[in-house]
Amino acid sequence: MKNAHTVDTARLGILLNELRLPAIKTLWPQFTEQADKEGWPAARFLTAIAEHELAERDRRRISRHLAEARLPPGKTLDSFAFDAVPMISKAQVMAIAAGDGWLAKGANILMFGPPGGGKSHLAAAIGLALIENGWRVLFTRTTDLVQKLQIARRELQLESVINKLDKFDLLILDDLAYVTKDQAETSVLFELISARYERKSILITANQPFGEWNKVFPDPAMTLAAVDRLVHHATIFEMNVESYRRRSAMEAKRKRGRPASYATIKNSPQIVAERQSQDE
Repeated sequence: MKNAHTVDTARLGILLNELRLPAIKTLWPQFTEQADKEGWPAARFLTAIAEHELAERDRRRISRHLAEARLPPGKTLDSFAFDAVPMISKAQVMAIAAGDGWLAKGANILMFGPPGGGKSHLAAAIGLALIENGWRVLFTRTTDLVQKLQIARRELQLESVINKLDKFDLLILDDLAYVTKDQAETSVLFELISARYERKSILITANQPFGEWNKVFPDPAMTLAAVDRLVHHATIFEMNVESYRRRSAMEAKRKRGRPASYATIKNSPQIVAERQSQDE
């Protein structure tokens, strides 16, 4: 005869599967052992194991959202050189990265500046922070998305594809610098902007100021309409600084030849020997 307190572990596992509680299914043995040993009240045990289930769900959700976001690797707010872009307020960026107060309103962010000024890094870093705070983001090169939308239009699926992008709270269109005279390309981009207007947010990085957007939208009326929709509820960052990549290259060149302050692979015995033979 079974003890009344005996747990049918096989049945419990089936029940937890049916309830879709995988974390509890994994953790309950060690939690029950600890609860029995320390004399936890039942409410404490239930609270603790439920908190772990929710934490694991958050972890899995963030993992899924990171995978779908297609963010470039290594671009974080911690690694962004705010001191190199003094016109950018770190406090303002941190507030934006929380997502509260602007994403729900479908507000936009526009980043302008020359190549190498950190626009893509900052855009991706904001995207990563938003995902960690529970929002959904998609990062894409503008040209790649435009090509996808053009294919959808040819297949009479444009509206459907644009609607599917609604699942993303923020759409990051990186590099609006491509020059085109193809009306079909610009019209699908305009339709995307119009469809998300005041509903879902867009972040755009661009090398050109608005005055040069006639290179992107050859129709003046379309240019004006696109700018009007993007700017209506927007935060604009002017990042007119010297290229970060160029600064890094110049700094490396300036320091070249100085003794290293720490060991690196460049100071391996083989390379040192090669340099000595070249000097001779």
